Amino acid sequence: MTTQDDLQGLLSRMTLAEKIGQLNLLAAGEGLTTGAETSTPLAKRLDAGEVGAIFGTKSRASTRAMQERAIAGSRHAIPLFFAEDVIHGHRTIFPLNIAQACSWDMELIRACAAFSAEEASSEGLHQVYAPMIDISRDPRWGRVAESPGEDPHLASCIAEAMTRGLQENNGGRVSACLKHFVAYGATQSGRDYDNATMAWEDLLDIYLPPFEAGVKAGAEGVMASFNAVNKMPMHAHEPLIEGWLRRTAGFGGLVVSDYTGVKELVAHGLGSAEMVVARALHAGIDMDMVGEDYLRHLPGLAEHGLDAPETGLFISAETIRGLIDRACLRVLAFKAQQGLFEDPFKGMDPLAPTPNRQAGRALARKAAAGSCVLLKNNHLLPLKPGQKVALIGPLGSDRANMLGTWSVSGDARDVVSLEDALKAHDWASLKTAVGANLVREKWLVDRLNVHGVTVEPDPRDEAALLREAREVAEAADVVILALGEAKEQAGESSSVLCPDLPEPQRRLVAELAAGCTPVVGVIFAGRPLALGKVPEQVDALIYAWHGGVAGPEGVADILTGAAEPTGRLAVTLPVHPGETPLSYAAEPTGRPFPGHFQKFLTGWLDLEDGAARAAYPFGYGLSYGNVEYSAPMADVPGGGEAGMAEISVDITNTSERAVTETVQLYLSDPEARITRPGRLLKDFRRVPVAPGETRRVTFEITAEMLSYHVAPSLAEAQKVWDPGRIIVHTGPDSRATKSVEITWGA
Repeated sequence: MTTQDDLQGLLSRMTLAEKIGQLNLLAAGEGLTTGAETSTPLAKRLDAGEVGAIFGTKSRASTRAMQERAIAGSRHAIPLFFAEDVIHGHRTIFPLNIAQACSWDMELIRACAAFSAEEASSEGLHQVYAPMIDISRDPRWGRVAESPGEDPHLASCIAEAMTRGLQENNGGRVSACLKHFVAYGATQSGRDYDNATMAWEDLLDIYLPPFEAGVKAGAEGVMASFNAVNKMPMHAHEPLIEGWLRRTAGFGGLVVSDYTGVKELVAHGLGSAEMVVARALHAGIDMDMVGEDYLRHLPGLAEHGLDAPETGLFISAETIRGLIDRACLRVLAFKAQQGLFEDPFKGMDPLAPTPNRQAGRALARKAAAGSCVLLKNNHLLPLKPGQKVALIGPLGSDRANMLGTWSVSGDARDVVSLEDALKAHDWASLKTAVGANLVREKWLVDRLNVHGVTVEPDPRDEAALLREAREVAEAADVVILALGEAKEQAGESSSVLCPDLPEPQRRLVAELAAGCTPVVGVIFAGRPLALGKVPEQVDALIYAWHGGVAGPEGVADILTGAAEPTGRLAVTLPVHPGETPLSYAAEPTGRPFPGHFQKFLTGWLDLEDGAARAAYPFGYGLSYGNVEYSAPMADVPGGGEAGMAEISVDITNTSERAVTETVQLYLSDPEARITRPGRLLKDFRRVPVAPGETRRVTFEITAEMLSYHVAPSLAEAQKVWDPGRIIVHTGPDSRATKSVEITWGA
């Protein structure tokens, strides 16, 4: 076992160039190509001992070859560590993160992360860039697909579950790297890479809690985000990285830059390449990903220091050398933590067995079904055997888009389409039609096919597609409409101006809704879409997201009743694409919305009355059964900092089907020191309830749950709580709640 003393001794024997080399994090790129004698740029770096870690390897053989070359190129035989983007699965692709968040099932999320870790570690990977825990409240931002949704409490639970799944897996563990630190999802105008400006209270109470939860769960890595927060780019944000993350949250692991994130500080306007390298290192960025600016500029900075009066910076050469030592020691400690000094080739044995892919697929199918959210059901679902089924829509036979964004090691050939999944069931007939193209603009099709062809429009005109769809629908007992987005319509660099269902698909829904055949809508997407009139036009509606390798099979399980719908929205669905950003946890105004448009009260002039109440709120989701809630009952033995209260609610299954109900608890503080959200999720329980059964669900409320930050600045932030009235809400979602008022003593 490599000790801290061993690492200090190793550091003392290393040259400055060797230390700086350990801070260089490169992409595998062209790798070593055909042999040990090749001279690719990466090979030259390995031979010179100028690489600390590599990401993006695709096989045990390539990983082992790079490790051998790195050890041979190091005077001290220092091994590399290997990393990869394992966002929602490695070889086995699970539902998108936003989809998994809609399961509200922490054990399921942990299990998916654990299997991902097993697959990744079996290919010689030591770190994965996950979990992605950016709170997102703007559907325009493409990376909401990777996020845990809009709520800090739910996101914190997910951060803990994924971190433990990745790092505590006995079958093969990897190191979790929390990303993106921080407020990357608060981007202005929904544009990727843009900056975030907000009250410090919002940063502390909305965007930082998931990172605190991940750190408490033992996460060993953190990745900085591309954006600036309150005017300071995160790759130079010493108060948040060395300050909040390390000193306040107690993080002791490795901080890595995002792809060329250090270099991009120049474009942010923070100075020359030399200046921004000094600022990033001082801020606590331990490794420079891809840009190699540390490699270029740290030797000169270590000799001369930085004197930049134009930016008010002076850092001595001695200080720079100390910061290099600090970062290098963190890199070495991370490698020791992974056991790489004892076994640098772990996971690289070409004869070692691979994880059971069938078990992974079964888990992926369960996760896909658990992530589906049933939004509407007019007694149409589950479907009955022997019906004549029409499967219509651009995604009915699709496999390429089902994996979703950031499925870098997945293979779409492993996907069973919804058409093929439904063929396995007992229908009188199953007929298909395209009905509409995903998008109509050729220039948009070209953009969506940037990483390979996933969108191939039907060349027929829209009238012909609609005519065929109508004919197929009229001959069926039920229509399943497979609608939504292509995989590249969500994810990184896929921000959109108008997050709604594309126009050709809306026209298809309207056309079929005008007929006599009942319609089930299934939405495959990577973001919360404004659905317009679709919910009132169809008879049943499922939000299925991009469900991964077994996504369509999970949908088929929900449609046929083989699985019960248990998903609940982790994000609010906008009524209109312009209604962004939005969250259930909106703060009250002095002129609150009365439920209909009224001049001089807050609201939208061009949103018809009643539309806001028709929206699908955070926490919403239906089951095939029916559960009724009692009013909450309160027991408040005492307040104060050490006090607690118990809130109980009875739930009764009044149907003939067993259900799993997600009982949610929200708190409101109507008399606070600053403006507070109208309500906030503080706890939830997933409770199985048999037909006719009544179960009592009890929550405990503590002063910590009532606490919030008051922060004139980050340095002056204080966490406080207020004695007095507290309103407790319980129910099946953030809107349909019953409440009780309690008094919390001082």
